[in-house]
Amino acid sequence: MVHSHHQLRRNNRSTCANMTTGHRALRGAPYLPIALQLIFLSLESPSGALDIPPPSSVLAAPSNGKLQEVIKLGEGVLKQPEDVAVDKLGVLYTATRDGFIKRLHKNGTLENWRQINSDALLGLTVTAAGDLIVCDADMGLLKVNEDGVTVLASHLNNGVQISFADDVVESSDGVLYFSVASTKHGFHNWQLDAHETKPNGQLVKYDPSSNVASVVLHNLGFANGVALSADQDYLVVCETWKYRCLKYWVEGDLKGQTEIFIDNLPGAPDNINLAPDGSFWIALIQLRPRFMYVSWALKYVIRVFPRLGKWMIGLQNKAVVVNIASDGSVVRSFDDPTGKMMSFVTSALEFEGYLYFGSLQNDFIGKLPLTTSSAY
Repeated sequence: MVHSHHQLRRNNRSTCANMTTGHRALRGAPYLPIALQLIFLSLESPSGALDIPPPSSVLAAPSNGKLQEVIKLGEGVLKQPEDVAVDKLGVLYTATRDGFIKRLHKNGTLENWRQINSDALLGLTVTAAGDLIVCDADMGLLKVNEDGVTVLASHLNNGVQISFADDVVESSDGVLYFSVASTKHGFHNWQLDAHETKPNGQLVKYDPSSNVASVVLHNLGFANGVALSADQDYLVVCETWKYRCLKYWVEGDLKGQTEIFIDNLPGAPDNINLAPDGSFWIALIQLRPRFMYVSWALKYVIRVFPRLGKWMIGLQNKAVVVNIASDGSVVRSFDDPTGKMMSFVTSALEFEGYLYFGSLQNDFIGKLPLTTSSAY
């Protein structure tokens, strides 16, 4: 059969179009199993995963912008001071990402007191003996004083290495309680723990008389801040991914029992500190929308491409701290709704009429007078 020139051109175009479609289909073929698995995983809720509640959308009062009024201490020389502690003389201590324990004296002098070869120094507390106890997410529990730095606990009593020590508090008998945020993911990959949303956290007790560290609570949703009550009959531990704090009884008839102290918080609780009046100050980090953590399709993608986790987790550019009474009710709250002054506030400590704020975003410690911030 003889074809005209135009017929041949049309046939060639049709053949090329079919070939192009075929190549496109072949290129997309390897992604079909992934697409099917994404659909399947989106409908599946694996056993052991946390049931993340939707955070409360409102506080006890509207936004007040009080954190935009903070005084900046050590601006430019404090690299992401995650926590703040104070001793009996009023000296402030903090640990920064450049591996320094720095202290701010009452006369305003800032001192590079001790340097530790770590960028993972987190929660800290001053003991009755005047030592500084520091959580190192890589090395464990450290004691820092004028004599130097000592590792108190690097392993549990079962021989397992302590990973991601986060916050610590001392009881009147010298026992230290500290949180392990995750037994699976480290400080530099904490975003992966958020996306996995499984209870990998622990509450650990360190007894200095026996030099033994043992787990008292398992399966916590990213165990974070810890604080003892004014009477030291119970301990409060924050579960960041669950937007709640637990009460663990350490004395009395309920000793060893656990109950919810406060839940459905308007943010993910980070560090917690006891206030002079027996209430608690809790820093709330503002995570991105909830679907980021409950979509199993996204979790699958992040397991395949872990680097996406750090980009997707993110934090909203704002800051919130809440004051919670001993009965678990909200007393007051302060915020920076736009992150104009502070964001990613990780701790709030009350001392002599002021609040001091740590942050993993800012390069200073925030200071806010409470006398002018008594309202919501």
